[in-house]
Amino acid sequence: DAKVSEGGLNVTLTIRLLMHGKEVGSIIGKKGETVKKMREESGARINISEGSCPERIVTITGPTDAIFKAFSMIAQKFEEDINASMTNSTVTSKPPVTLRLVVPASQCGSLIGKGGSKIKEIRESTGAQVQVAGDMLPNSTERAVTISGTPDAIIQCVKQICVVMLESPPKGATIPYRPKPASAPIIFAGGQAFTIQGQYAIPHPDLTKLHQLAMQHPPFTPLGQTTPGFPGLDATTPTSSHELTIPNDLIGCIIGRQGSKINEIRQMSGAQIKIANATEGSAERQVTITGSPANISLAQYLINAR
Repeated sequence: DAKVSEGGLNVTLTIRLLMHGKEVGSIIGKKGETVKKMREESGARINISEGSCPERIVTITGPTDAIFKAFSMIAQKFEEDINASMTNSTVTSKPPVTLRLVVPASQCGSLIGKGGSKIKEIRESTGAQVQVAGDMLPNSTERAVTISGTPDAIIQCVKQICVVMLESPPKGATIPYRPKPASAPIIFAGGQAFTIQGQYAIPHPDLTKLHQLAMQHPPFTPLGQTTPGFPGLDATTPTSSHELTIPNDLIGCIIGRQGSKINEIRQMSGAQIKIANATEGSAERQVTITGSPANISLAQYLINAR
């Protein structure tokens, strides 16, 4: 420790952690008492991202000693949670405390070291397990670094990671990872639409209306015939096209197995949907939706829902 502060490393640092909702709840505590205590005792700024996301970002900022204090309080809290969860369970082996750091990808090379030498040294000297994710987190230039071990090993490990991050600052612009809100799955049953919340299906009136329109709307209407279900919209309604770009890592869930999902979306929306082939060097695919304005908005809606 003395070496860290003497070495002029006592500068202000920001470290980002990725946590699940349950972990965040534990850090915040009843009426925010736990996080308040952590802020006061460590002297670090601790911010928790907003949102009803399954994942949240916890940002810790301050001089290095304040950061280490905050980390040790978080690790201890997780340790207590593990002990508490074990009191009534039959599990005999105690799981380690696990923290996930979010680190700019441009700094991960220095953290891994030549041929993995640095990360090996950190593992050996601290006794903590450290893993750097191979892929960047969605829509960002950051990677997850998972640390697990005893609270003490974790703090030693964080100290060493801080030293590496200070010695090799990020290169270029960093696009920070922002967790996406969970889109509740949607189920269509008996002409009604339901969103799933926890273990319950909640009827969703807006979706039900869309769904009923979709069901009454045959995908192909002979020219000149008016379509029941879309009053005032006949087959001569001008068709238009709409372009969407979809990240490669999400295209699979929209196409589905052997195209099952995309066919379902085509049928329900009555729109034509073309997915362009992947282009080299691009992280996105172009999707073209053609049809009446109503078809297009329904197709877009269904794609977003996926």
